[in-house]
Amino acid sequence: MGDILLTLSVPALLLSSGLYAVLSARWRRIHPAPPSPYTRQAARLAGRAALTDAGRIVDEAYGTLGGLYDGRHPGTGAQQQPARAAAS
Repeated sequence: MGDILLTLSVPALLLSSGLYAVLSARWRRIHPAPPSPYTRQAARLAGRAALTDAGRIVDEAYGTLGGLYDGRHPGTGAQQQPARAAAS
C-alpha cells in the first residue's frame, strides 16, 4: 500500500506544480509589476504624470480665480466692453 501512495504522489506533485506555474503566469500577465524606477519608460511616465498634475493645478486655479480676470484684456487692465446689439 505504501508503494502505491508513493507512486501516485509523484504525478500529483507534478500536476500541482504545473497548475501553480500556469496560474502564476496568468496572474502576472493580468497584474504586471510596476516599471522599475531606473528605466527611461519610468522617467517618461513620471514626466507625463507631472504635466497632468500641473495642468490640473492650473485648471483649478483658473476655476477659483478666473472671476477676477473676466472682462479684462491681459496686460492692459482695460475693461472689455460687451458687444451691444444695434438699436433699430
